Amino acid sequence: MFSQLCVKVPRFKFKGKYKMKNFAQLTFIALFGLTVFVTTTSADVRKGQKVYLKELKVDCGFSGVKFAHSHTQDEWEAINETGKFAVEVKRLCPKSSIEYRYVTDLYSFVYAYAKDSGNLPSR
Repeated sequence: MFSQLCVKVPRFKFKGKYKMKNFAQLTFIALFGLTVFVTTTSADVRKGQKVYLKELKVDCGFSGVKFAHSHTQDEWEAINETGKFAVEVKRLCPKSSIEYRYVTDLYSFVYAYAKDSGNLPSR
C-alpha cells in the first residue's frame, strides 16, 4: 500500500567526476539570476520621487505632494490596475508625458504619499 503512494522524484544526472561542483554551480547561477530579476523588477518609492522631480515637476507646476494627494491609495490602485495611470498623469499635468519605464516607480511614489496615507516626502 505504501509503495503505491510513493512518487518517484526525478534526479539530476551529471556526467563526470565533479557532480557536486556542477550542481552547486547550477544552484548558484539560478539563485543569483532570481535575485537580480527580483531586484530589477521591483518598484521604488524614492526612484518614483526622483522621476517626478526630474520629469514632471516643471511641466506640472506643483510639488509631488500635491500630485500624490490628488487621489487616495484606493483610487491610485484602481487607476493603475485598469492601465490608465499614464492617462491620469497626462490629465493632471497636460504639458507632460511619461515614459512607460517610469510608470511603476511613479505609481509606487504616488501610492505611498496618497491623500489618505499620512506620509509626506522628505523633500
